[in-house]
Amino acid sequence: MIGRSGNPTLKEDTFKNTGTWAGSSPNVMTIDGTVNKSFIMLALLMGGALVSWSRFNAGDNVTPYVIFSVIAGFVLSLIISFRPTSAPYLAPIYAVLEGVFLGALSAMFESLYNGITMQAALLTAGVFLAMLLAYKTRVIRATNKFKLIVFSATLGIALVYLINFVLSFFGLQVPYLNSNGWLGIGISLVIVGVAALNLVLDFDFIEEGSRQGAPKYMEWYGAFGLLVTLVWLYVEMLRLLAKIFSRD
Repeated sequence: MIGRSGNPTLKEDTFKNTGTWAGSSPNVMTIDGTVNKSFIMLALLMGGALVSWSRFNAGDNVTPYVIFSVIAGFVLSLIISFRPTSAPYLAPIYAVLEGVFLGALSAMFESLYNGITMQAALLTAGVFLAMLLAYKTRVIRATNKFKLIVFSATLGIALVYLINFVLSFFGLQVPYLNSNGWLGIGISLVIVGVAALNLVLDFDFIEEGSRQGAPKYMEWYGAFGLLVTLVWLYVEMLRLLAKIFSRD
């Protein structure tokens, strides 16, 4: 049985009702197929990001597009999470919506701190490759205990962000969460670390799905879960670098 993934979109029981196909049927989920779907979704994300980035730099008000992309993306992520069979149709749309959001967010950070988006992107790519290497060489093993720890940490971070969101309506915030002091930077480093460890669980989920002979549409689902983690990691990299840059 697949262990619990820290990524909420890649749940422990995802494969229970999907069925399996023996052999090397074209209807079976494969690692190569999931990698290809991941590249497609990254290309769609970058396309959406380019549009909102260019609109922001042109002086357009992109706030309505960002709000729509965030809300629509959240709704689609819920649908995909609960109905994996919808992933081949909805995951590409989700990627474009996330791109629109990230493009505007990146342009905003770039306007404040020149060069921050390139550094965040390179750091995200570097962490991804490092986690992939650590997973492939079994330096980090996705044991059940490891998964439970990462899942708990991810849930804790989500709750802190939710509390901070609610407090913002009253002009308050969780202490040090957005601070550029050393404690605030340390908190961001911890969150980046948890996001990075979620990549290991994503890799394990995809490998396990391929091993179990999950249906072909699960390639899109696996790519969707991986994209969720990468987006989170990139955003946290931006936040971390912004805290560091603002100290200068």
